[in-house]
Amino acid sequence: MTMEYRNLGRSGCAVSSLALGTMTFGDETDEAGAHAQLDAFIEAGGTLIDTADVYSAGVSEEIIGRWLARQPPDVRTQVVLATKGRFPMGQGPNDAGLSRRHLRDALDASLRRLGVESIDLYQVHAFDPHTPLEETLRFLDDAVRAGKISYVGLSNYTGWQVQKVVDLAEFRGLTAPVTLQPQYNLLVREIEWEIVPACQSTGLGLLPWSPLGGGWLTGKYTRDERPTGATRLGENPERGVEAYDRRSAQQRTWDVVEAVETVASERGVTMAQVALAWLVDRPMVTSVILGARTLEQLHDNLGAAGLHLNEDETARLDAASDPAPADYPYGGPGVDQRSRVLAGTGAT
Repeated sequence: MTMEYRNLGRSGCAVSSLALGTMTFGDETDEAGAHAQLDAFIEAGGTLIDTADVYSAGVSEEIIGRWLARQPPDVRTQVVLATKGRFPMGQGPNDAGLSRRHLRDALDASLRRLGVESIDLYQVHAFDPHTPLEETLRFLDDAVRAGKISYVGLSNYTGWQVQKVVDLAEFRGLTAPVTLQPQYNLLVREIEWEIVPACQSTGLGLLPWSPLGGGWLTGKYTRDERPTGATRLGENPERGVEAYDRRSAQQRTWDVVEAVETVASERGVTMAQVALAWLVDRPMVTSVILGARTLEQLHDNLGAAGLHLNEDETARLDAASDPAPADYPYGGPGVDQRSRVLAGTGAT
């Protein structure tokens, strides 16, 4: 397979269609394993490396920084580095959020840990209801003008928040975001109702996280056996949105898993590669963030580079994973109300 490249949202910066997520670095993946993943990713043609200050309380950024420091110039120049700030990095009332005060400290700390003078994509990790949007946007614009960051991104924003941020940035003449990083996979498609249309309206590229649904789309979990052992749900079956009991109780989960398994078997590829290929070709997707715990998992994920599903395969996966919205406002009647045919009443 050959890695493909796309524009980073509405920017002119090119990035690989698969990105390396590093949330496991310093926690589930030790430094040697993390450096091996970084080496393998670059060797496969990958360029976009995504981290955050909150990952392992800054250790993920430090591990990446030490890896970058030993790379030759030709490798360093190919890397497009992305990180995030917003979540608590201390116990004080100003150690979290999107205030100018916190983002100033968070950005400077990320630059130190990564050992760089500038970050390619700086993302606000989630919405902050306590900070005016203009305060956040003016800080980010100042950081761009100071050369500390090249592009701005959002993460975990809803549709109305995306639209409001972009509109305000453009109205004030401030640097506007170029990407949004949401959870998106065959089991989590509800972002297609409002968030994806908002990104289409504003030109933001999507950087989906959890593309394999926390391992569900790899086929590692079964209906008849609660997970155990060295897997994310084996160690904690009630982990977040991936919790086994909640997700396994939904028939749709098993319909999706079965559909992915069938397509993978027919194609002669792994289930993970099918799930990634489906996501890479969704509207507005710039780069899909891989989150492997081991080098073996990463190699399997990288096997999806250049893999595209045909119309029949995509339609089967779409049908199995349809979240089936209610009639209004996201179902058929609601969609029909917002649509019309460009024809006169006498047209045939």
